[in-house]
Amino acid sequence: MRRPFPLAAAALLAGCAASETTSLDRFAKDGRLIALSGAEAGASNACFTCHGLDGRGNGAGAPRLAGLDAGYLERQLEAYADGRRIHAQMGWIAGALDAEERKAVSFYYAGLPFEPRAAPPAKRLRLYHEGDPARGLLACAACHGEQGQGLGAANPPLAGQPAFYLADQLEQWRKAKRRNDPGDVMLRISQLLTPLERRALAAYSAALRAPPSPESPAASPAAHRGDPRSGASGPPLHVPERARAAE
Repeated sequence: MRRPFPLAAAALLAGCAASETTSLDRFAKDGRLIALSGAEAGASNACFTCHGLDGRGNGAGAPRLAGLDAGYLERQLEAYADGRRIHAQMGWIAGALDAEERKAVSFYYAGLPFEPRAAPPAKRLRLYHEGDPARGLLACAACHGEQGQGLGAANPPLAGQPAFYLADQLEQWRKAKRRNDPGDVMLRISQLLTPLERRALAAYSAALRAPPSPESPAASPAAHRGDPRSGASGPPLHVPERARAAE
């Protein structure tokens, strides 16, 4: 009569263990936990160590993530993982996360509110708002908004991003080290800009004062444009003599 007790206890303990495992698995997929712990990438690579607890970035090479579209963030992690965006640390981190973890941490950062702090630029930069039709340069505002707020899921906000980061991304596109933009629009634009123009646009865009982001932005990866994976091996586009001379 005493035999069933150990069996029942074992069954109960097994049930507890299974419940605990399920609970741990659920927490492992929680975006906030991934941001704070780094998940499989390790604590030293936790997102907050560069992007901050508030998701505002570090003011230099790590961009703000707070309030950006969740689908956009997820696509960037995918691009880091498969090599369409080249960055040694981010490539390793994104590769260490599975698809569900990349989605979870993207939605976590998308849900963080962003309140602009910097004063808006005192002087309007014509190149940002109007482009340069003579060179075939589309206005930045056409995709990223007059206030740098971003237009649509595929065109991220520029306001509140570190100027250094924005300038570096233009350089990455110019050198074809970032090739995750549909139609290579940013590749073409970056190669038409002079170094001075790239720096001016980065500084101006970073200082724009976009409206605060909602606390729970409606975002879906499915809303994003198709992205042909052209790879980084394609030949650079033609750079006009004027822009090349300014190098």
